[in-house]
Amino acid sequence: MYTLCWSAKGGSGTTVVACALATTSARRRPTILIDLGGDAPAALGVNAPGGPGVGEWLSSPYATADALSRLAVEVAPDLHLVPAGGLELGELDEVQAERLVHACADGALPVVVDAGRHGHHEVLHRGAERSLIVVRPCYLALRRAVQRPGLATAAVVVHEPGRALGVSDVERALGVRVIAEVPWDPAVARAVDAGLLCHRMPAVLQKALGRMADAPAR
Repeated sequence: MYTLCWSAKGGSGTTVVACALATTSARRRPTILIDLGGDAPAALGVNAPGGPGVGEWLSSPYATADALSRLAVEVAPDLHLVPAGGLELGELDEVQAERLVHACADGALPVVVDAGRHGHHEVLHRGAERSLIVVRPCYLALRRAVQRPGLATAAVVVHEPGRALGVSDVERALGVRVIAEVPWDPAVARAVDAGLLCHRMPAVLQKALGRMADAPAR
């Protein structure tokens, strides 16, 4: 099974959360991060892998789950990245989403999927062990999120200073439990900007995602 990270609004921090979660998982056992948004290499601070990725795998209707896993490139100890490749917004149809779900669920290793701009595909959520919506306690973000009911099984809240809304407001609006709270911290932005996220993860991310790793899936 796999963990799906997504958001209803851009700029919520989904890619950073997905990359940090995959990095945390890789410290326990080998983990695969599947990038559907195209920003994971930049967030991790690694060169974008050359060659084929998810887009090229999906372009062949005969590609197997093993073929997808062979596209993974080790970018840190025990952290393997399957890049987006030629995957573009609007290219992932329902049949392709089903194939991707089966490939992610069939593997023996933990898989984290950064859904990026493809988080609207319901199929991706149905096949996930955990569908995590990453959201800021912001009225506009929650307004978008409630328009996609029933997709998330839990939420990750990225706090911002000065917001009037809190965790209880998020839980009431979305009808799911908040299983991790990531404080807004300049150290996270500095780690991403310096390309150190997967090598020197800020303590606030380690603490928040360590708790999430121990939380029940549903």
